[in-house]
Amino acid sequence: MSSKEHDPMDRSPLTVPSRTTSPENHAIPHGLPDGSRDVLADWAFFFDIDGTLLDIAETPEAVCVPDGLIHDLVHLSRKLDGALALVTGRSISFVDTLFPGALFPVAGLHGAERRDAAGRMSEIELTSDFLRAKDELKKRALSWPDILVEDKNAAIAVHYRQAPQYQHDMQMLMREIAAMAGPRWTLQNGKMVTELRPATSDKGRAVKAFMADAPFSARRPLVFGDDVTDEAMFKAANAAGGLSVKIGSPSETSAATLYMESPAILRSWISEIAQ
Repeated sequence: MSSKEHDPMDRSPLTVPSRTTSPENHAIPHGLPDGSRDVLADWAFFFDIDGTLLDIAETPEAVCVPDGLIHDLVHLSRKLDGALALVTGRSISFVDTLFPGALFPVAGLHGAERRDAAGRMSEIELTSDFLRAKDELKKRALSWPDILVEDKNAAIAVHYRQAPQYQHDMQMLMREIAAMAGPRWTLQNGKMVTELRPATSDKGRAVKAFMADAPFSARRPLVFGDDVTDEAMFKAANAAGGLSVKIGSPSETSAATLYMESPAILRSWISEIAQ
């Protein structure tokens, strides 16, 4: 094992070069790695997308990828020797439309589908009960104005950002839909959304699956997320001796160990260390 590699069982305290405080990086938490290759060789990076890399939009399709972000992520991935993955509630097919040509390793639908660093795909099989439950949800959701149903194939979500007064109604409806789908699917609440997703998948399991294989293995996970759906990967990173960063305000209920105020600050930091 080279001097740049860590024994994955070693949980000794991290030693990270300190950062110089300046107007550009004053909001960057201390403890994050800098952009030098010898430091980055110890790390594997995992990013949620909505609310983390990208600003939250009114509808799922309205998200915007800022100029330069794809370039910065590609360059950062190269500096990490490919140890960079996206872990999201989105489908992999939708992720590829957001980041065309990049073909990052991705865990989609909270890990229900995954593309590893070698490009191999894995996904779960849909049941007839789940398909019937999806059809029922689409029909019944038409009764509420401004409710958006997002069919992700192996998961389905109702968004009520444009109609927050229906939050309770949607959560009750989704409980009925979950009962129809059967025990292989479970409910997941998020920011103005309730989702029915595979019960055996979560972002923590997805991070662990990536960490079992090259080029992620023998590194420490550094994960970024913003929502309750990211708590599983925060816990997974912490348990593996890594770091977890929540985008947004500090919360006593979150497992995150560090905080950044906004996706814009995260993107600025990515641009800095990708150079």
